[in-house]
Parts: sequence; structure tokens; C-alpha cells
Amino acid sequence: MVYSLRCKVIVSGNARGMILATNQPINFLSSVDHSTGMIIDKNHDLCGHFLKNRVLVFPYAVGSSVGSYSIFALKSNGVSPLGIICTSKTDITTASGCAIADIPLLELYTDQEIPEFQKNVEGIIDGNSGVLQIKRI
Repeated sequence: MVYSLRCKVIVSGNARGMILATNQPINFLSSVDHSTGMIIDKNHDLCGHFLKNRVLVFPYAVGSSVGSYSIFALKSNGVSPLGIICTSKTDITTASGCAIADIPLLELYTDQEIPEFQKNVEGIIDGNSGVLQIKRI
């Protein structure tokens, strides 16, 4: 089964990788280890998961605007997500971080909904036309 969802393009580009999804916001400055890309916040449902080579699906970032540089550090260290989808709103931290790190970023339109899925789901970002495809593998 393949789902295609319309999104607003924030940072153009294409990406393809396994989806790492959460309904919780992420603080890129204090919740992510910038050298490994692992979520280290013990109160986050993705604690222990790695961002590297994933398509991150999450509502928005919280915390300091320095989180933008944290996203850039993830990219510089080779442990960033391949692409990011904001499901609620695109905050300035995520937008500027993805822009300086050249990570494709889309914002899900409010009339679009991510389907429920478990594991082994691939996300394909077309950051030129604003489409996210979700494919069960």
C-alpha cells in the first residue's frame, strides 16, 4: 500500500528512507546527541532511536533557537535525518536548521493525515512538488 500526501515545501530537495515518527515535539538542542544522532531525552517516546538516514515525522521543534545549529551539527556529523516532515506547524528552529543543513523539509497540509503504521515503512519526499509518499515495505 502506498499513500501520497500533499505538503507545503519549506526546504526543497528529495529524500528516501525509513520513517521515524512521533507525536511529541523534539528539542534538538537538549534531546538529541549531536555526535550520534540518538534521541537521549528519557521522557521522549523516541528515546534510544537514531535520526541517521531516517525520514523524521514529528509535529514541531521546541526549545531554543540554537536548535537550528543543532540540526546543522547533526548534518555535519553525518547523523542527521535525510528529510523532515512537520505534521503540525513548521517552527523557525526546524525551518532554519534544515535550510542551513540542506535537509528537505515539508509541512503536512491540515487536510492531510498520516496513516497509522507500525514498522517497516518508507518515506519518499519530493521536495519539489510537495509530496510525501508512505510505502509499507
